[in-house]
Amino acid sequence: MDAKDLTTINQLEQFLNGTQAVAFEVAADVDARYLWIRNTLIKFGYLTLSKHDKGIVIRYLIKISGYSRQQATRLIRQYRTTGRLVRKQRTVNGFSRRFSDADIRLLAETDERHQQPNGFTVKKLCERAYEVFGDTRYQQLATISVAHLYNLRKSKTYQRCRHVVTATRSKTSNIGQRRKPQPRGKPGYIRIDTVHQGDWDGQKGVYHINAVDVVTQMEIVVSVEKISEHYLVPALKQLLQAFPFVLIGFHSDNGSEYINKRVAQLLEKLRIEFTKSRARHTNDNALAECKNGHVVRKLFGHGHIAQHFAAQLNEFNHNHLNPYINYHRPCLFAETIIDNKGRQRKRYPYQKLMTPYEKLKSLPEAKNYLKPGITFDMLDNIAYQISDNDAADQLQLARHKLFKLIHERKWKKA
Repeated sequence: MDAKDLTTINQLEQFLNGTQAVAFEVAADVDARYLWIRNTLIKFGYLTLSKHDKGIVIRYLIKISGYSRQQATRLIRQYRTTGRLVRKQRTVNGFSRRFSDADIRLLAETDERHQQPNGFTVKKLCERAYEVFGDTRYQQLATISVAHLYNLRKSKTYQRCRHVVTATRSKTSNIGQRRKPQPRGKPGYIRIDTVHQGDWDGQKGVYHINAVDVVTQMEIVVSVEKISEHYLVPALKQLLQAFPFVLIGFHSDNGSEYINKRVAQLLEKLRIEFTKSRARHTNDNALAECKNGHVVRKLFGHGHIAQHFAAQLNEFNHNHLNPYINYHRPCLFAETIIDNKGRQRKRYPYQKLMTPYEKLKSLPEAKNYLKPGITFDMLDNIAYQISDNDAADQLQLARHKLFKLIHERKWKKA
């Protein structure tokens, strides 16, 4: 059957559903297509059809003519309004082109010669080249605007001559407040940082998440395979829960592992204040970075530790490392002295040398800072269960077994 033999709506629907074999061809001439569409609308009485039947006719016009639904709808609207279809011939060729391909290539050559300065500088160079030094090639470019100069840099002609690859630019994030927190002698304001355990043949190592309280220097270390949200958020929950006192503030650097919506939602749910380091203020997160070197690096070193050892490292941290550094490792605590000229100086007297747990107990009304269900009697059982030397011996023995396991599997795999 030929398309001309389709005379009813049912035949059109069968044709569109593929149950009726019909031979048709699309006219190459636009005027012929318009004429065919008008005749088809008249043939089926489009204006008197129901909404369902009109939809079938429209689908038929789209399939035969090759036009989009939007174009077919516009033509039907013109037929409904005027009773005919007339092709509107475009007689304007658009905007005249002011800068030729030769001008664009000259612009690329100028950018290459001067290491691509900003648009104002390039415009001035083009003006000087034509007006001062008489280079007639720059006659058109001497009149270019700075805005259009950047447009020409995006053109295909320019990109074929010269392509500039820029480094990744930092992106401003509204997550967290950019300021240094003020604990004012109260525990619960932690600093957090990430320590990476090296690469090996392109394979990333394990990551240590190190969190330190500002006032008491109580420290929790958690190890994860990766710092993606899938691994980091559960590790942060474990870390925040490990501190015996209520957390009020959470301070980090500007790394994307912490400055993201998942971490912000977690802290908001726990009602913990989220702050981040300021530019050119290296001391904002200095405590965590100092502990990275004196605790994490001293214990684990700088060598590569494969990511699949994260579970064993986490168990070691929970059972040995965290209890040792919080209950058996004394820390120096600073006192600030202001001299006659108003300058602040930090001093670390021997009398203030104590463990983080002892520092917590020494605070005024210390029991008010503890989490519900935690008492100092419970914490004393942990702190004084074994001596400092015994805790250190257990830590070193567990560390020796851990690294023996890591090296045996590493060289066995190699």
